[in-house]
Amino acid sequence: MKETVLDISQHVIPGLENVDVSLSFRKFISNIEDRIRNEKTVKKKFFEFVHERFTADPRFAEDIDLDEIGDFQEQLSLIYNMLVPVIADENETLWALSIPLSQTVFYETSAFHDLLTDESSGHVRCDLLREIDISIEKKQKAQMIYSFLLEKFYNIPAVHSNDLVISIRDEKTCLAKYYRLNLCTDFVEVTPKVPLPELNFDEIQQHINNDFDWSVLTKIIPLSSFSFKGFTVITLTDVTADQSVENIKNIILNPVTDTFQSYYEKIIHSLNLLVGSREISFGLLPELRVNNKLVFNDEFCTHSILVQTSFTDGINPDDFLAMADEYFGDPKIYFYKNLADALKKNDFLAVLEKTGVQSYALLPVYNAARLVGVLEVYSKTENLMDEKMLSRLEPALPLIGQLMQIGINKFDAKIEDIIREKFTSLQPAVQWKFKDVAWHYLRDNAEHLPKTPIEVIQFKDVYPLYGAVDIRNSTIERNAALHADLEVQFEALIKVLTHIKEDVGLGLADEVIFKCKKWMSKISDQTNDQDESKVMDFLEYEVYPFLHHFKESKGRLGESIKAYYELVDKESGIAFLHRNALENSMQKINSAVNLYLELFKNEIQETYPCYFEKFRTDGVEYDIYIGQAIAPDKPFNLLYLNNIRLWQLTSMAGIARIAHELIPQIEKPLETTQLIFINAGSIDISFRDDERRFDVEGSYNIRYHVIKKRIDKVHVKETGERLTQPGKIALVYFNSKSAEEYVNYIKYLQEKNMLKNDLEFLDLEELQGVAGLKALRIGVNLEGEWK
Repeated sequence: MKETVLDISQHVIPGLENVDVSLSFRKFISNIEDRIRNEKTVKKKFFEFVHERFTADPRFAEDIDLDEIGDFQEQLSLIYNMLVPVIADENETLWALSIPLSQTVFYETSAFHDLLTDESSGHVRCDLLREIDISIEKKQKAQMIYSFLLEKFYNIPAVHSNDLVISIRDEKTCLAKYYRLNLCTDFVEVTPKVPLPELNFDEIQQHINNDFDWSVLTKIIPLSSFSFKGFTVITLTDVTADQSVENIKNIILNPVTDTFQSYYEKIIHSLNLLVGSREISFGLLPELRVNNKLVFNDEFCTHSILVQTSFTDGINPDDFLAMADEYFGDPKIYFYKNLADALKKNDFLAVLEKTGVQSYALLPVYNAARLVGVLEVYSKTENLMDEKMLSRLEPALPLIGQLMQIGINKFDAKIEDIIREKFTSLQPAVQWKFKDVAWHYLRDNAEHLPKTPIEVIQFKDVYPLYGAVDIRNSTIERNAALHADLEVQFEALIKVLTHIKEDVGLGLADEVIFKCKKWMSKISDQTNDQDESKVMDFLEYEVYPFLHHFKESKGRLGESIKAYYELVDKESGIAFLHRNALENSMQKINSAVNLYLELFKNEIQETYPCYFEKFRTDGVEYDIYIGQAIAPDKPFNLLYLNNIRLWQLTSMAGIARIAHELIPQIEKPLETTQLIFINAGSIDISFRDDERRFDVEGSYNIRYHVIKKRIDKVHVKETGERLTQPGKIALVYFNSKSAEEYVNYIKYLQEKNMLKNDLEFLDLEELQGVAGLKALRIGVNLEGEWK
């Protein structure tokens, strides 16, 4: 044991400099006295012995100056032996005692001391928190301290564990190792020195789990208001493997840039941490296909030593692709501890002979139970790789699969971008404008440098028409379908895991069964997107890797696993029955709506050219722009606008009826709502290169865009009733004159028996930044014959 004083705290939080902190063992002694009073076993004699040694020196029950701690070696040794298992090796146990809050260590094991100090200087050589900025570190420390105080004095449950993560450079591998630092405050007495202020429990509870600035509490409840007496127990646990996997997850979830290349170095570094060696190299080889033919792209596959050496060694690319395609058709784990021996057995690896590779492994990588690529693991150091080292990679393989899927998606997106950039045709109504601008750009940049920027594609004073067809309660229906399907999936999964337990005798299956049952109890019709994501993460990262290990089993277990994978097949499995039924129903409705809108678009283009753009949501939204700027060669008259407004109202009635008639034909009965926003005046629009679409321009025009995006869930004033209702058309407006125009259209369609005689004039609740909205609401004749 060591009695060296080490200050392992960094970046003191505000308010901690002048806190009343004392080193004391009184609470520990009191705890021993309680155990003596209550203990009935032979342990009582041991507790009495310890208490006798503690009280032999009266100074040990008082506040102790750090300079005098060396006088109490026996007492400190007894504390260590009481808090640490007797059989624990002091040279391997990472354990220490420190002064409260300051993390100043005064008594530690040899292992703890050697880990945190430089051998030559004896100074602390670690960074407490992993690669985060000082502000985040201070926040975590403040959160830890105030969570403790809020729980003790205000009965607000703690939301922060007493764990931090420190990184320490390993001298042998030159790689970081991660340790979880646990601070036990059981033997710290905290006493208020002044009356404590009252706190709004609800407000604290509301913000406590979010991005709450804990340092704010230093002003409300200064730490100087308390006296801290006692000591803290520090324990370190090696979590390098867990942290390496967490690092990979963070890289994937929080990409700094959007290039696949940028991920590579950080991912490889984390894999090196996981296997504990810098002399192991990795190659990521996602399965990229174009028209179902395997391809290797430089950006995504340059890290594959097999691809690099094959294409630079004069091998026929077609022959290599054929061999690779054969492997992807029947993927297996290949591991050659001695590549020289492997070369005699497998021509597929012959291309590596000249690179100096000594050991080589190919690991198939899956995402959502589908092969997405392979992970190459190789080393040029002889006898460094073995099966045990490869097994350390298993926790990271699902994340590598996710990364490869990202790479595949990015590759596919690039192909689509090129298609859109080079071949996608523009709507005829505005194509002339793009040709003009392109000609101007070509003309102006023919001889001049630097190049002139391309003109903004803009149309001024056009009249907008907005409509939205939404599927009623789509979120509720989707959650209910998910709930029903996951119940089926978890029941089948528990059955498979039970067979694994019974046939293989693997007790670990019990833990997975327990987690499955826990998730089943959590799932409800109100399951949200976040819950769904957590369930899918559980299945993806814990269940599927576990099942994959037994996938080749025979007999009852093999049949059970096969049946489970058939059950979770996204196309035909019954675990997707409700979701597929819902999606199929929504697709049929949206297809019918889209077809009707296409007919509507073609009709209105015949009278006057206009720009018509649809957007896919759970339903369908669309924007229409009409005006002189769209067709400068054809005189514009407001009659064209009036005509298109009438057509819009008529089409909404037609869509409502079509959706109603589809109900008997779809698997899941769904209803639609119809919404129109009436904008009285004209606006300016411009083409956004980044989004490849037209959007409004100018502050007044942006207001139009904001309103149309917020009215879909607006309520009728003072009723709490949603404006949009199935079987009805809602028309939102500001200007009463606009409403009068549409009332005339409604009367005309009522004469044709398309609309009911139930017209409502409604005031709407205020939206954020929007007041004074009104609406018309009219029912559609869904059953009767139209004239």
